[in-house]
Amino acid sequence: MKSNKRYNLGLKSIARLAAVLLCAFIVAAQIIPTIAGSQVDAAVDQPNITITPIDDINCASYCVYDKTEDRIIMGRQAHDRIYPASMTKLMTIQLAMDYLDPDDYTTVSQNAIDNVTSDSTLMYLIVGEEIKISELYYGLMLPSGNDAANVLAEATIHALFELYPEGGDVGPDGVNATYFVNELGVSSEEILTDYPLSAFSLLMNLRATNLGCTGSHFVNPHGLHSDNHYTTASDLCIIMAHAAENPDFCTVISSPTHVFQATNMHTSDAWSTVRNTNQLLTDPWMASYTAEGEATHITAFIGGKTGTTSTAGTGMTTYSVNENGHELFIAVCGIPYAEYSNQTRYVTSAVAYGNYQCWQNDPVSRLPGTLGDYQRFNWTAEARPVLDTVIVPGDAIIEEPEPTNESGAFQEELDVANPTEALNPEAEVIIGGDGIIPADGENPDGGFLAPLMNSEVGRFVQLNPGVSVLILVLILIIIVLVIILIARSFQYSNHRRGGRNKVREYRGPTF
Repeated sequence: MKSNKRYNLGLKSIARLAAVLLCAFIVAAQIIPTIAGSQVDAAVDQPNITITPIDDINCASYCVYDKTEDRIIMGRQAHDRIYPASMTKLMTIQLAMDYLDPDDYTTVSQNAIDNVTSDSTLMYLIVGEEIKISELYYGLMLPSGNDAANVLAEATIHALFELYPEGGDVGPDGVNATYFVNELGVSSEEILTDYPLSAFSLLMNLRATNLGCTGSHFVNPHGLHSDNHYTTASDLCIIMAHAAENPDFCTVISSPTHVFQATNMHTSDAWSTVRNTNQLLTDPWMASYTAEGEATHITAFIGGKTGTTSTAGTGMTTYSVNENGHELFIAVCGIPYAEYSNQTRYVTSAVAYGNYQCWQNDPVSRLPGTLGDYQRFNWTAEARPVLDTVIVPGDAIIEEPEPTNESGAFQEELDVANPTEALNPEAEVIIGGDGIIPADGENPDGGFLAPLMNSEVGRFVQLNPGVSVLILVLILIIIVLVIILIARSFQYSNHRRGGRNKVREYRGPTF
């Protein structure tokens, strides 16, 4: 009796253990696909949004300028006077890029820092700091540093006076140092020492006139408020359209962040990391559809420049490219300061409807790809991914191509639309994976296991080998215990049946 009881208790213990392990297996079976899936797909998706209708934008003015056609295609009070705030820096950077070498260095002067107010946005330069010109570009445009604006302005005037002295050749704006001496009524030496910012304001206004701007007047390089410092939405579009002809400008405005190099005053690399004030830059997909759900056919969003003061309100001037290949410059100005948080919403609306109108004017697809194909990144020249080819919109426009393959497809279009195929026509990139998987789905190292290894479970095993081994051991233990349980069950059943069928020997009466 005791042995049978122990036998029954052993079976019950095995049964309980098997039940627990079976439950663990069931839970693991539910978790593994989820974990495997999380390696590929985001756990939380961005919900769909509806942008603000164009008529609901609360701003003083806006303008949509089609540079390709050289005309304004949409607008509201586009020629009315507004205060540009830091959108002024669109003029500052283009002048600096035209007169300065980005690899040169300049020294931060006391005058440049003294002419920055305490409430300014800053790059945080220090008097006596020796700073690279290209670093000032980022300090000017991303955190919108007013100190960087003054330093660049002074460096530009010094370069102009050196390259185009009195009585010498004239520069890009048709003047030399004589022009500033006559306008300010002081010598070249005095201008360079005491009035470089005043000279730069003269240069800004001269450039505005040369560009055909009719409603602009500048008194400083950064945009802090002055009643005599003004422009229009249409002029801002023209100014940015000219600046965008410089590839370096496009690189700067398209950069979401920048990490500064060490200087003599900031002695460690990465002494500051700055972020672009343009929030639409990282989420340009918001401009893909109008509030009515119409596709806008925006293909590339290159970047923009924001501007905000309590008097001017807030706004932004942007550069985008439509699927039809047209380059659009869109300025939104005078959003009330109290509605600062709506800046991105309103600018997104103008960009979306501007691109939609551009497509309606010329509904011909010339620029293949999507917003994601043209997104720029902050890679160094050495570390830039081979498969993350950045296509410059202007270079990708296809003009009357000829069929070059048997199917009649345009080879140029195929190469532009699929840059990874141009680099390796036999393969496609699996984002998030460790390499390239051939286009036909066959893993050359996987053999008959290739379908399993290319599945979600297979990717999980490749990414989590330790956890996978543990789960495999658990499964094998469950299988062994189940086999033992089944074997013991049959053995116990046979024992019971054998006991019942056995004939006992007759020993006669027991009395």
